[in-house]
Amino acid sequence: MQHRRLGKTGYQVSEIGLGCWQLGGSFGDIDDKTADTILDKALALGVDFWDTADVYGMGQSESRIAKRLKLHPEIKVATKLGRNGTIFNGTYTREKVKESLAGSARRLGVETIDLAQLHCVPTQVLEDGEIFTWLDDLQKDGLIRFYGASVETVEQGLLCIKNPNITTLQIIFNLFRQDAATKLLPQAQAADVGIIVRLPLASGLLSGKFGKTTQFAAEDHRNFNRNGEKFNVGETFSGIPFETGVDLVKELEGLNSTGWPLSQMALRWLLDHPAVSSIIAGVSKPHQLDDNVAAAARPALPAALNASLARFYAEKVRPTVRGSI
Repeated sequence: MQHRRLGKTGYQVSEIGLGCWQLGGSFGDIDDKTADTILDKALALGVDFWDTADVYGMGQSESRIAKRLKLHPEIKVATKLGRNGTIFNGTYTREKVKESLAGSARRLGVETIDLAQLHCVPTQVLEDGEIFTWLDDLQKDGLIRFYGASVETVEQGLLCIKNPNITTLQIIFNLFRQDAATKLLPQAQAADVGIIVRLPLASGLLSGKFGKTTQFAAEDHRNFNRNGEKFNVGETFSGIPFETGVDLVKELEGLNSTGWPLSQMALRWLLDHPAVSSIIAGVSKPHQLDDNVAAAARPALPAALNASLARFYAEKVRPTVRGSI
């Protein structure tokens, strides 16, 4: 597994990381044995950058990670704050931010959190900027080493970069959401802000394994948030209507001249952007890690294929994306 520098943190993190949303049950129930097997498989493959949040299973994901982190302190764990309605409930204060992060540190079994990220907080909170001051104070107090932000739009990312103490941005970026490549990544790279990619396979669409009749579990966000019923529509299938996405994947497969699985082409496309530090691909089955890691060993995509993928996005995909990009 190759490693890349995570912006101003200076951390060396695995190119393929592990998104731990699934470990909180938001893609269907995962029992403890399966969760442990996924984490052990990640370690065996050199996947040592893990991303979680306090709201993933209301702390379940963090608690599951803690058992492995205690034995493997070389793992870098990023968690997130700001979406816990029990704590924040639409308002943000210094005390609430500290309460949230202290709870995450306790569940992770650490005194200092490697990387704390604002979890898609409202734009007006970012514009106000006071929340960054609170994070500065908590960094000085030793509760967090570094902080960044997970954002929903390119504009939010550009807003965060204005803060010189922001070290990372976590963004929605994939073949079905390409705008950041030209509008955000160059500025992030210039500011030495590490880019963490989430939803690299557009909630699994880019695996090429779904059909229009595919059914998802009741507790899976691909069921209950398919049209943005519970949170930002872009967090599920990158904002594309599911049936439309299935059709677009079929067209995309026709462009795939690599001979690789579609998922590996999609991940390699991301890694070909030098501003990207790590791709936090989530899995619900241990064997999916093998496919993700294999993509990192692939060569860069040909220029002609990259041009075709850019045209395909502009002409066919972008007009179908719902919500802000």
